Amino acid sequence: MSHQHSHWRPTVLLIAIAFSANSGIKGEDEPWVVYEGTSGPGQGKSIVLISGDEEYRSEEALPQLGEILAERHGFRCTVLFAIDPKTGDINPNHGNNIPGLEALDTADLMVIFTRFRDLPDKQMQHVDDFLRSGKPVIGLRTSTHAFNISGDKLWAHYGNGYSGEKSAWSDGFGRLVLGEKWISHHGHHKHESTRGLLAEGVRDHPILRGIDDGSIWGPTDVYGVRLPLPGDSQPLVLGQVVMRDGDFDSDDPFYGMRSDDVRPVPGEKNDPMMPIAWTKTYQLPKGEQGKSLTTTMGASTDLLNESLRRLLVNSVYWLLEMDDQIPQAGTDVAIVGDYQPTGFEFRPDKYWTKRQMRVSEYEVAPDRTD
Repeated sequence: MSHQHSHWRPTVLLIAIAFSANSGIKGEDEPWVVYEGTSGPGQGKSIVLISGDEEYRSEEALPQLGEILAERHGFRCTVLFAIDPKTGDINPNHGNNIPGLEALDTADLMVIFTRFRDLPDKQMQHVDDFLRSGKPVIGLRTSTHAFNISGDKLWAHYGNGYSGEKSAWSDGFGRLVLGEKWISHHGHHKHESTRGLLAEGVRDHPILRGIDDGSIWGPTDVYGVRLPLPGDSQPLVLGQVVMRDGDFDSDDPFYGMRSDDVRPVPGEKNDPMMPIAWTKTYQLPKGEQGKSLTTTMGASTDLLNESLRRLLVNSVYWLLEMDDQIPQAGTDVAIVGDYQPTGFEFRPDKYWTKRQMRVSEYEVAPDRTD
């Protein structure tokens, strides 16, 4: 069942955005949504959340995260989507159009959850300007391989695994800004899941306030990274690969991906464990220095876990130098509205053609009541 709002929440206002002259959208929907928080420590701060991956339902996850940040904390949150310009539909398989990236020009923080995007030069310019300014970044799951841009294009150095003449950009955006590119599935994809254990010596980090050791869990598998992570990367959470008790059932599409799958896999897979959340300082050539927080979790189903949501919201405060306002018990991360994420999987083009997912599904409708 797709995520839709079932009621009006008066503390979040949807700002109706006029059509962008450059969006190329046909249809009735605006190509992005803005959730305007009316009260909270985040008042006056703007966050842009960029979805666009084919598998892990970032188009479901980021509107929910944006609503939590707006309604619970007062941040102004703009959520962007992969849009098919011919229809105006959200289509994660359409890899070269994310309207609204100009919102980064006035943003305080970027949350990115894209996969292998090849965006037009004008759209990439906004991303580059933002990063060159040294503003903070949160990267989720496939953001380690956020871009896939061919070698003859202006922004090819952003591409996953870049190995061209711009040596500072070796391995692309993922490595330079977040700390790693796409490496591997460390856990058995769709068979094993992830339990988050706190790394040694970080218990008092502000990002981990209100998060108990072992309380992070998600159905996605652990990603592989190269150890140690580069520069001043600081692992906060390690991913224990866990599996379901009992024999494998090929007829069970969720085998190994439920919260009762608590048995660590035997053998060497958890020795050492891969970091699944870490901080890092980044700096583009000739740019200002900035900070990033990366987690290789983040699928829409992962966000059903309260501790993972808290890690993300706490990270917003920490990256914006507002960590003195993170309560000792952690931030309020209660789900907003009716959040029913769908399972992660690749979906064929014919699915999206039939689905006709509109941006309006993520708007807060003023004529709905509790």
